[in-house]
Amino acid sequence: MKRLVFTGGHHTSALVVAKELILQGKYKVVWFGHRYSMWGDKSDSAEYKEVIAAGIKFYDLKAGKFYNTFNPLKLIRIPWGFIQAFYFLLKIHPAGIVSFGGYLAVPTVITGWLLGIPSVTHEQTMVAGWANRLIANFSRKIAITWPESAKFYPKSKTILTGLPLRLEIIQLKNQIDRIPNTCLPAGKAEHRVIYITGGKQGSHLINQIVFSILPELVKKYTVIHQTGSSSIHNDYQHALDLVQKNYEVFDFDSQKAIKALKLADIVIGRAGAHTIYELAVLGKKCILIPIPWVSHNEQLINAQMLENSGLATVIPEDKLNGERILMALQDIQKRKIQALNLPLDATKKLVDLINSNFN
Repeated sequence: MKRLVFTGGHHTSALVVAKELILQGKYKVVWFGHRYSMWGDKSDSAEYKEVIAAGIKFYDLKAGKFYNTFNPLKLIRIPWGFIQAFYFLLKIHPAGIVSFGGYLAVPTVITGWLLGIPSVTHEQTMVAGWANRLIANFSRKIAITWPESAKFYPKSKTILTGLPLRLEIIQLKNQIDRIPNTCLPAGKAEHRVIYITGGKQGSHLINQIVFSILPELVKKYTVIHQTGSSSIHNDYQHALDLVQKNYEVFDFDSQKAIKALKLADIVIGRAGAHTIYELAVLGKKCILIPIPWVSHNEQLINAQMLENSGLATVIPEDKLNGERILMALQDIQKRKIQALNLPLDATKKLVDLINSNFN
């Protein structure tokens, strides 16, 4: 059985594709990723937990990045990542590499190219980051989520697929479509359900503001709060001490996140690629706080797209406070919105692309 290496910064959609390929019985998948999400963090990353749970062999690639990195110890990881990738690839002898963006993909794809191993790359965002722009030169094909990002890549290599979605999201989309103009299930008008998330790693900034306004929130809303599991700030432990009526909390669990998304009338969170796509598909009202320091300000561009469609209110991080969140919650409830018409068959398209290039 042929082997494929999966790597990159967006493991949610990558894992969807990997599972489908494994189900087809054509490939054995191995994974190059980060066991720990942040420098100094001692908690296993969501990526590591979910990949291991899927029965996929995980290689901890200690790669580094140039962008916004000033710590010499972190910069040393750049050459070390190439050395590790070279060693792992020689050991595994894969038929191909499937990358999903981010700096982890750089040493894997470039080293693979030097060893004659072909790659297929997927771009999740509307603006191409430095990593994907670089590895596009070494990839056989580039699959893109948004038509807007086609201009960053060679036309002959680029194919529009959309973003691979978890089956649970597609099922939830189908449920919502059967009950038009509602959230499923909608909270009562006087007690809406709010899902607050900082992504898999969590957001210490958002968590701290939520803690400060929690007494006001639980008076009017049922709050489901995903804090992340970082051991640096221990926000999850703090949140557990605050659990009360109308306030539920978890660190990160994909099934709990799906359940929270299903219940939510309003979502508060960051504006990462997967978050934006899923909210757009489901037509969920949202309050977005883009991370300001990400490459090419991609989260702000993501958030503005949903704001222009009427789904979102965007709060810049430097203007974020509890009062702004409470005001935005009142404002967004008055809006009438609908889901965007986005591709739902990206998994099949990407699997077909992989099969056609690595067979």
